[in-house]
Amino acid sequence: MATFRIPKIPPTTSKSIRFPDDVIEAVETAIQGKDCTFTAFVVEATRVALENLKEEAENAGDGDRRE
Repeated sequence: MATFRIPKIPPTTSKSIRFPDDVIEAVETAIQGKDCTFTAFVVEATRVALENLKEEAENAGDGDRRE
């Protein structure tokens, strides 16, 4: 499973998305005092989630190969 790290600011494209207020507050608290934007945090969290899903799918496929 991938480890989440607060990222530096990467090149980005603007995209509009709605978040629950409590999630916004939690992210803003987590990045406070860090060299990280809300967007960069969300992008990295999404990348980690996608990698975890990929690993889970690969591991699920390994279970089908047992003899």
